[in-house]
Amino acid sequence: MAKFVLAGRADCPYYAKAELLADYLQKNLPNFRIHKITQHPDIWEEWLKDVCEKNKWSHKTSPIIWRELLDRGGKGILLGGYNEFLEHAQLYYGVTSSMTSELMLIVAKENLGTHIEKELEEESLKGLISPLQVWITSASTPASYNLIPLLTSGEVFGMHTEISITLFDNKPGNKLTSVLLESQDLVAPVLRSVRICTRVEEAFHQAHVIIILDDSTDKEVLSLEEGIRSRVPLCRLYGYLIEKNAHESVRVIVGGKTFVNLKTALLMRYAPSVAHNIIAVALGVEGQAKAVLARKLKTTSAGIKDVIIWGNISGNNYVDLRKAKVYRYESAVWGPPHYSRPVLNLIFDSEWLNKEFVTTLKNLSATGKQFGGILSAHSIATTLKYWYHGSPPGEIVSLGVLSEGQFGIPEGLVFSMPVKFENGSWVVLTDLEDIEINEQIMTRMTSDIIQEKLVALGDVLYFEPYQSEHKYSLYSDLVQEEEKDLALSDMDFLDLVPQSIPEKTYNPVPTDDFEDKRVEQ
Repeated sequence: MAKFVLAGRADCPYYAKAELLADYLQKNLPNFRIHKITQHPDIWEEWLKDVCEKNKWSHKTSPIIWRELLDRGGKGILLGGYNEFLEHAQLYYGVTSSMTSELMLIVAKENLGTHIEKELEEESLKGLISPLQVWITSASTPASYNLIPLLTSGEVFGMHTEISITLFDNKPGNKLTSVLLESQDLVAPVLRSVRICTRVEEAFHQAHVIIILDDSTDKEVLSLEEGIRSRVPLCRLYGYLIEKNAHESVRVIVGGKTFVNLKTALLMRYAPSVAHNIIAVALGVEGQAKAVLARKLKTTSAGIKDVIIWGNISGNNYVDLRKAKVYRYESAVWGPPHYSRPVLNLIFDSEWLNKEFVTTLKNLSATGKQFGGILSAHSIATTLKYWYHGSPPGEIVSLGVLSEGQFGIPEGLVFSMPVKFENGSWVVLTDLEDIEINEQIMTRMTSDIIQEKLVALGDVLYFEPYQSEHKYSLYSDLVQEEEKDLALSDMDFLDLVPQSIPEKTYNPVPTDDFEDKRVEQ
């Protein structure tokens, strides 16, 4: 099989003559194939230079003809230009061209007209394909900076889905402009456009995806209640704009490290028509827990699956390890890639679980340490990827969604719980076995979530954390020997204290670090 590539300037008469000869050979010879490429005269020289540099050829005129090596792979063999192709056709096939110069010019003019029409048609069709409109709030923050390369990689929405990103921020300046310019420099194949929006009335226009990041503020926050109430005006504004401007099928994803459940609940309140499509990202907290476990087990965090985060993502939550598994764990017992072992069967140090594990997560959660732009961006991008393409089969994902009474959670609360993503939506995994939560622990979590909402809406003046009447013992060494097995089998809980807001100026009221703390085991 002889396959030739014939490329030339669209208005070149020599290309027209070579094209006529190539068409004749393809029609009359069963093993001759020709692929034709025309370029507009304005870009021909640049295109030719790029092709020659790529293939290490030397050629400067139109047309250029080369032979593709279909049977052996590798780059093609340069044949040359118009004269070389005519000589090749005459030598190997005994065929030449008798096209007159006058006809060559006529055909060349027709070729140029056809090429221009084809370009216009392609542009018209491209315009009919509306890109996915993605809006990022607080776009000058580090999370936005780290998120954009992930969104434009093609892995989140798919390599065949073009996206247009709008950077929305109420603080125009050099930082936001820098994010814009660097985003354009990515030259990502799925990125149709990127722009800045600072006009509030234009926010979320025809948005398909809205990513709500932590809003950056220079205002001093002197109390927890003030921090809670400060979220209301912005969420009310966003809710109004979503209802007014966004696409009817918009998906809203709330990330960050401050008041995530509260902001999600407020957006649902002020944008009721899309409340079913508003979710809160919990994978960041889940990732922190996996990383701490991985360091203890001396393995990689990617090999740990099915850690469940219950409750308030950025506040009083529970890390449930009862379903957690570890894959590719190096030990005396080894299996194929799909083989896993329960995490709790590999951690024999119950004191570490009851004390150090909980304290480490509490410190990370309360201060926001190690929850910077990279972790926040990765958590949001992964959640979006699952939302559009489904989560890995059989894997449990933690997600903040509106409760419908599952697991005994009061209806109407935004609560992190186990889900799976499929068919562009999520399904709460109510069929999981042995994940019942102690009633008092559930009351503690739900009480704090309710308190946040009441304070935000002005129904109560002060946040009053739930006070348990019963104090659980934390340490396994405080459990008498004969009661240890019973205590472990009963799945004692260790909960994390409510998170303080991470603004530097706010100092929360000190609490007993080890009072009423449990982790699901």
